[in-house]
Amino acid sequence: MSQPRFLTMVFSLLLVFSLVGAALAQPGTTPSQSPPPRVPCGPDHQILYKRAVTLLDNAEKKLNARFTAEAKSMAKEAKSLFAILQKECGQDQKERLLTPKEEQQEAINQKLTADQQAQADRLAKSAEDKFKKATLLETTQPEMYTKLMREAKAENEQAENRSIKAMIYALRTDQMLFSFLAK
Repeated sequence: MSQPRFLTMVFSLLLVFSLVGAALAQPGTTPSQSPPPRVPCGPDHQILYKRAVTLLDNAEKKLNARFTAEAKSMAKEAKSLFAILQKECGQDQKERLLTPKEEQQEAINQKLTADQQAQADRLAKSAEDKFKKATLLETTQPEMYTKLMREAKAENEQAENRSIKAMIYALRTDQMLFSFLAK
């Protein structure tokens, strides 16, 4: 009779120990849990940086050649690569002090970005107003309708171009901030 009690007690203790061990192995339950070690920026990040800069340069060339859709696509791809770099190498970038020249360039880029975006917003609003006015005049004054629609289309295109330029200026700041990866 003592042997079945002994086996029951041993199995009970094994069950308790296994439950306690499983509870301690759960994430977030250990008292001294530390964050995963940070991986330093390396050659993969350098490749991402160079790819982003190439895309940015090509986007600017396409925009100047009036290939707006291609320029926008390239700028967006460059933006996503810089976002990855910010996420993975942002700490290294923040630890690096900017030179006075870099600080000055950052301020210039921010001003150019704001100016281009403000002009884009103004042109988009004007185009929208002209489009509304043109639709009201469509049946009564067809010549005026055509003129206003052309102007609205031209202003929309200019707004799109300025918006892409604003994005490029902002990304040039990111290019400068992560230039340490090119070395």
